[in-house]
Amino acid sequence: MHVGRIAHPHNLPGGARAVAPSAIRAEGQIHTDQEGLRPYPEPEALSAEGLRETREEFVRAARNAMDAGFDAIELHGANGYLLEQFLHPHTNRRADAYGGSAENRARFVAEVAQASAEAIGAERVGIRLSPYNTFNDLPPHDAVTAQYAALAPSLKGLLYVHVMSNPHEGFAETARVIRDGFGGPIILNGGFTRDSAQVALEAGRADLVSFGRPFIANPDLVSRMQRGAELAAPQFQSFYTPGPQGYVDYPAL
Repeated sequence: MHVGRIAHPHNLPGGARAVAPSAIRAEGQIHTDQEGLRPYPEPEALSAEGLRETREEFVRAARNAMDAGFDAIELHGANGYLLEQFLHPHTNRRADAYGGSAENRARFVAEVAQASAEAIGAERVGIRLSPYNTFNDLPPHDAVTAQYAALAPSLKGLLYVHVMSNPHEGFAETARVIRDGFGGPIILNGGFTRDSAQVALEAGRADLVSFGRPFIANPDLVSRMQRGAELAAPQFQSFYTPGPQGYVDYPAL
């Protein structure tokens, strides 16, 4: 993953800078160890050379993962980070081949996916998307379905597309467009129970359903679901905090 504009110099290596599709500062604050909460800085718009370097960074990370023994990698194209910043008209105001239309906004994401697939094999590359996401200062807009319709065909051949479910009334149609355009395995995620996941699978809306927060809170999640046992609730106050508490101290049944 690459956070793009959701960064601060205090949280970056020396000499690194916050970059994004366009020089649009995110509203809000980010935690830094040195000074606590600080406003997001205005990012530097990626140049043509910066685009090339960033693609290569994704590729290098994919190769490093293979060298480390991983089975596959998942590109983070969701939650308001760099790849989604290219997809969103609020954060992507470029006037070159990477902005201005849904097809152009999809170009960088498609290139990163294709370059990663060429480096380690498409069967080892998945991607996560979050249509209708407003996290990290992405305001709602009316072209979500068109944007993902432009992106989905360029992802053909990848291992899977991992889609974050959203209660927005347009999500079902957008998810269908992604599924039809991609043509490969779809994973849905977000707010599912065992029963609602089964409904989604039987309805053909997904090939797999993934669980995040329930898995954090239930080290024996699979066993509990197999037995129909009650699930423990996650401790939200411990999310994104240092140390083991809230990560490895949830008890099994």
